[in-house]
Amino acid sequence: MKIPAVCLCALTLFTATLFADDEPVVLEVGDAAPAFTVQDDAGNDWNSAEHFTEGTTVVYFYPADCTGGCTRQAQAYRDDLAKLEELDVAVVGVSGDTAENHQHFKGLHELNFPLLADVDGVVAQAFGVPYAEGESTVNVEINGQQIALVRDITTQRWTFIIRDGVVIYKNPSVNAAEDCATIQTFLSENE
Repeated sequence: MKIPAVCLCALTLFTATLFADDEPVVLEVGDAAPAFTVQDDAGNDWNSAEHFTEGTTVVYFYPADCTGGCTRQAQAYRDDLAKLEELDVAVVGVSGDTAENHQHFKGLHELNFPLLADVDGVVAQAFGVPYAEGESTVNVEINGQQIALVRDITTQRWTFIIRDGVVIYKNPSVNAAEDCATIQTFLSENE
């Protein structure tokens, strides 16, 4: 039985589309920044198109709220945010924690930039950042009360810089304590 060429083309296109999502994203310097919308720490929608099209944004992925390395990394960005803003740079942190977890983390450490709740790994997938699924809990004391911060996605620690909608920096081997300083050096050398 002969199958018409139009049917074969349609079947090939359908099969390619069906399995295209199985391919991991490999986002590289020079690529367009991915488009996504997730909740921020206040529970509001955070749409990348509103933040990535103009200016410069540091997007840093971290494993978990209220853990040692992640706290040091966030505090460094907090402490140097004024220096980054002088360079017209915005900062956003991304983890698999919920918006509620992020609220606790921000309040506890007086963080002054948005944290995105990537609870389904959508943002990590869009950037090609590896993550592990499975429930994980961090217990933290806030105002004398023990609170369990539960998440289902744990991302690896990677950092990107987006300028005018394009990836200009990618680091898949981030040192948590030195990340902010490394970013500042890169930005001062690449203005």
